[in-house]
Amino acid sequence: MREDGDVPAGEVGQMIIFDLDGTLWDSSDVVAESWNMLIRKETGCERGLSGADIARNMGKTMNQIADDLFDDLEEDERYALARKCEVFENAYISEHGAVLYDKVRETLAELRERGAKLAVVSNCQEGYVKAFLDSMDMWDYFVDYEEWGRSGLLKADNIRLVMERNGEDKAIYVGDIQRDSDAAHEAGIPCIYAAYGFGDINDAEGRIDSFDELPARLEELGYL
Repeated sequence: MREDGDVPAGEVGQMIIFDLDGTLWDSSDVVAESWNMLIRKETGCERGLSGADIARNMGKTMNQIADDLFDDLEEDERYALARKCEVFENAYISEHGAVLYDKVRETLAELRERGAKLAVVSNCQEGYVKAFLDSMDMWDYFVDYEEWGRSGLLKADNIRLVMERNGEDKAIYVGDIQRDSDAAHEAGIPCIYAAYGFGDINDAEGRIDSFDELPARLEELGYL
């Protein structure tokens, strides 16, 4: 995949779309660290955000996260602070990376070798998926991605957008919280629950307890 998001010609195979946080990696501690640094620099105050504060908000849009973490500020102030945090966070993650879940790289390589088209759809800010791809050196694994901050769309619409852009009418989504399953079903596709992530899903079509279980689960569901 090129950095501009254009999809290379000649890609074939089933489409598997991934959530990012809680599914492919855990960036909660690194995000908290970067936000605390930025807030200290901008305001001179200590928020003391923890990885747990970030983790409980994973899957929400950045505005929704600001509503939770900065609810003592007026709306325009909290969103302005969130914009500064997300820009700093992208640069910080691009340099420092985060925790890739066990066997992600090997399993993605196997899926590509077996003809699957892989994509990422996240409710994150613009530039966050790029920071993931840059820091983990994973551009070659994915044909496309979309994010709330770039498109302005929520997850179900971004799933549809990625499918349309790649000429696919069948896909499956892999995520770790109920919002992921809800979005997948709204987009008309099934969901696999990454049970090692940040939350629960009660209506997924499949479940994995570690990332390397994914190929077998996809085979069972007819997606490999």
